[in-house]
Amino acid sequence: MTYPPQHLAATSKFLSLVLRHQPQTIGLTLDASGWAAVDELIAQSALARRPLTRPLIEEVVRTNDKKRFALSDDESRIRANQGHSIDVDLGLGAMEPPARLYHGTALRFLDSILASGLDKRQRHHVHLSESTSTAMAVGARYGAPVLLEVNAGAMFRDGCTFFQAQNNVWLTDQVAPQYLSVVQPESAR
Repeated sequence: MTYPPQHLAATSKFLSLVLRHQPQTIGLTLDASGWAAVDELIAQSALARRPLTRPLIEEVVRTNDKKRFALSDDESRIRANQGHSIDVDLGLGAMEPPARLYHGTALRFLDSILASGLDKRQRHHVHLSESTSTAMAVGARYGAPVLLEVNAGAMFRDGCTFFQAQNNVWLTDQVAPQYLSVVQPESAR
């Protein structure tokens, strides 16, 4: 079955809400690693008048451009790959990051970020990308985008811990201002 793009986007937003932030809004139970039974998700969503089907869930997981969700090998469970504001253990091991990573933000936040750095705020980690285009797209969600380069290699050498989520997003607890620089538009890669 083919689903309209707006239906897939709305379903992705709903899954983000219940798998990353507020499973209790539909009475969904996540395990310690953030997994939910697909059958329970479908049943609880129906009770909340947000009907889901297994094919729709599979299509959202397969087509989501940011690869926000994963199905277990047997496809009986689903979870968000990262971005949680609730307590979950994604079981990620620390890894050495690439020398440079990127973070997109809105121009209105730039002065504050350059003064105090990037903080995870309500989420478990700061999200970084190897791709400038991905980082810019994230920044554009919040206003006029600005691309920040993160000297991840120096951070790692200085003892900062990095993780890589299943969808290739790099995660760390914070980025101090000395590791940040603004990428000028003409030098964006």
